[in-house]
Amino acid sequence: MADDPDTSLPVGPWRRRSRRVAYENPWITVWHDEVDRPDGSPGIYGLVHFANHAAGVVVLDERDRLLLVGQHRYTLDSYSWEIPEGGVPAGEPELDGIRRELREETGVEAAVWHELGRMHLSNSVTDEAATIYLATGLTVGVAEPEPTEQIEIRWTPFADALAMTLDGRITDAMSVVAIQRVALARVAGGSAAG
Repeated sequence: MADDPDTSLPVGPWRRRSRRVAYENPWITVWHDEVDRPDGSPGIYGLVHFANHAAGVVVLDERDRLLLVGQHRYTLDSYSWEIPEGGVPAGEPELDGIRRELREETGVEAAVWHELGRMHLSNSVTDEAATIYLATGLTVGVAEPEPTEQIEIRWTPFADALAMTLDGRITDAMSVVAIQRVALARVAGGSAAG
């Protein structure tokens, strides 16, 4: 984990003087950077780099019910209701990756897909990027989650799911943004499948 002398370069108003791997596993790398801050003073910066691109999808059926998945999140030690989400490895198109995740986690396939937006999650310490989608025209099959995943599926009226983002029952960032984007599109007169 020695410093890499080839990493000295400007990063906007910052200058990275060196970078070393502080920790690494198949999903993340934590870099420890020695930096010069924008004011010229020396400092450090820890950055979590994600191997996969995050993707999530608002799934709406013909009755305007939204598909939520529930699972215990180890990082928070609490149960979380979310839109279907997953990591898309480098080299796999984002849309293909979220289609695969949706099918595996819930058994649902969708004929119509629209990109809702792109975002960065927790951008002060990570470079994690995400794409969110809206999916309609559904066919429901059998879920095949990974053995390590214990996922509960719930179909919720869209208005109730939106309320959950406002009262704190849904706190996952991608879920909050995606559900509220659909609601905003409806208010603005866009279709957003409503």
